[in-house]
Amino acid sequence: MWKSVPVLLTLLQALAVLGKRVVVNWDVGYVDIDRDGYGPRRAIGVNGVLPIPPVRVTVGDTLALTVHNSLNLTTSIHAHGLFQKGTNYMDGAASITQCGIPPGSQFTYEYVVQQAGTFWLHAHDHHQNVDGLRTPLVVYDRGSPPVKYDEDILLSFEDWYTETFTERLRITLDPSLPFPPPHRTGFGLINGVNGNLTKPIHFQPGHTYRLRLINMSSTRWFQFSLPGHAMRVVEIDGMYTEPLGVDGVDIAPAQRYSVLVTAHSTNSFNYHFNTTMYASFIPVEPGLSPRIFIGDIIYQQGAPFVQAGSYDDSFRWAKDIDLHALDQEPALPVDRSLELVIGRSLYSTGQNLDHFNNITYAPPITPALYTTLGMGNMAMDERVYGPQAHAIVLKHNEVIELVIHNSEDVPHPLHLHGHAFQITEYGPTKQFLPSNATAFPVVKNNGVPAKRDTVLIVPAQYVKLRFRADNPGVWMFHCHMDIHFAMGLALTFIEAPEVLQKTQKVPLEMLEL
Repeated sequence: MWKSVPVLLTLLQALAVLGKRVVVNWDVGYVDIDRDGYGPRRAIGVNGVLPIPPVRVTVGDTLALTVHNSLNLTTSIHAHGLFQKGTNYMDGAASITQCGIPPGSQFTYEYVVQQAGTFWLHAHDHHQNVDGLRTPLVVYDRGSPPVKYDEDILLSFEDWYTETFTERLRITLDPSLPFPPPHRTGFGLINGVNGNLTKPIHFQPGHTYRLRLINMSSTRWFQFSLPGHAMRVVEIDGMYTEPLGVDGVDIAPAQRYSVLVTAHSTNSFNYHFNTTMYASFIPVEPGLSPRIFIGDIIYQQGAPFVQAGSYDDSFRWAKDIDLHALDQEPALPVDRSLELVIGRSLYSTGQNLDHFNNITYAPPITPALYTTLGMGNMAMDERVYGPQAHAIVLKHNEVIELVIHNSEDVPHPLHLHGHAFQITEYGPTKQFLPSNATAFPVVKNNGVPAKRDTVLIVPAQYVKLRFRADNPGVWMFHCHMDIHFAMGLALTFIEAPEVLQKTQKVPLEMLEL
């Protein structure tokens, strides 16, 4: 049953020999900064600066990220999208795989990077990512990548608010205040700066560019298009896809895309790229919601700009159900199907909280990983993790199908730690549709399903996801809109605890946090 474990260790050793050790030192602390033109506020930066510089490594490198905590609260760092095979304890999810790093202390996250693609690093404690503790993580292929291009261009997108997340959450959960609270329109940042001040992108005629697009927002979507140019999606959430031609990408919080763009053969004209920040549940306010940012594609200084036309019905947005995995893995045969219903309820506290299957998540006092490793055979009993950890035990190597229904009136981007899942089907959840609404059509992937780690499910919709439980560990599944995560929309998969107990051991330095 466990033959894959020594194979994995051999692979990690081989990668480590090929790679180098990349050392990154972060002193996480408070900074006062004006990121949106509305005045300075307290945020969270690294080494006294914000935005935090991107981290770039190559497959096989060992990333050693030392985090010194100069905050007045605990903190932790999650490498979003990395599976952490064999190193579940490095996943960085506070209360799940570790205790948070205490104020004045430090910890080094150190692991061999096994996947190429577009990822990001962010806080996973107290939702500190919303206040700035987030940055791209780019992992380059070792050797030639499966897609050919001349240059890599990184574009990260963020939402930003005049209030801290703590204040926004207080207003949301205060039973004496109206619910939902007044909408915050927020502001958009591109590569960490005011979206209106985005630096131009420079193209050379005939060159092909890989644009890595990362939505690091807590609440907002970003649409990106490059009028006058053809785009081909080749990666979503760190997973390569067969190239698919599109006109634009619509990126939910936590999602990533790579698109290839080949520049025109002449430098006679310059162009614009369009970025729209929006949320479907936020009322339209001209100039505020949505917010539109126009950037420049420069072929030659002084050349005239081509004015783009408006979107029409022929405009093609990227849809993950239309994509196919480059590795040609067919849809996995299902061993067990789990049905999850997203909902919201008014509790006796007067608070409106979210839940899967009527269980509102609350973080356990003892990290769930420590419980798994320390409880022997009892680790197979979901009750030992506490009633609000919403633990679901998975058998080693079984194929899980998640059938998720959204009964709420807002969309949810759902992220799974430790895995990428196949997206096999979307359809209507008719019992949750308003009486005057038209049901969504059932849409299936009729080939090789694309895989990703964050899926969007809109109101009154279901989605079917499949993954193999081949990564023993304790993995969160949660909404990546932080306000919903904080309201309880999360659960915990306890994957192959009997294998985990035999193959992994938490470092002493982590146990001492």
